[in-house]
Amino acid sequence: MTFSEFKNLIPRIENIELPGKRSHVQMAPIKKIVELAEEEINKRKPRSAGVMVLFYPNQNGEAMLVLILRKVYEGVHSGQISLPGGGKEKIDTSLQETALRETHEEIGVAPEEIKILKKLTKLYVSPSNFRVYPFLGVVDHTPTFIPQESEVESILEISVKDFLNDKFMAQKTISISYSDKITVPAFLFDEYIVWGATGMILNEVKAMIRSLEGK
Repeated sequence: MTFSEFKNLIPRIENIELPGKRSHVQMAPIKKIVELAEEEINKRKPRSAGVMVLFYPNQNGEAMLVLILRKVYEGVHSGQISLPGGGKEKIDTSLQETALRETHEEIGVAPEEIKILKKLTKLYVSPSNFRVYPFLGVVDHTPTFIPQESEVESILEISVKDFLNDKFMAQKTISISYSDKITVPAFLFDEYIVWGATGMILNEVKAMIRSLEGK
């Protein structure tokens, strides 16, 4: 998909109804977590986080999506593929501001460069006890990415053409910090496995775009 084609979808993306939890369930590693009632989640007193699903053109005019590979550290998301984003801080006036600030810190794209298209469906991440609020954003030019040295191992640029192609989806058995082996639905981009909350958020975006293609 060219970036021009993606831009033509933006007015409809802004107005389309969100697929919501049904798209999350398709990619959920543990289905019962998705089905937790709000009351039960609130009892766990989760922190809030804002993350960014960011689209942009590359130098060849292709529509692209940016992900990050996190550094290895002592934590449940060590070494995983993620969206730019993080926990809400006292300086943030909203979760959208959190997502913009964290995107700037982690990949070097300034808030004023990003147009927010839509707030996506929130989801609860049990292992880290975060309620995550995703935002869909777009940059009209090819960004100069600057990875945050302390948190980001590398920046991954994924073509929207591959993102929308079902051949890049599969069930994978992986080992993680809180489970030796778990079989999860995932996006597969080269040697990278994108699963969990990131996969669930991306699946909602994919469902929206796919529903608009050809219309």
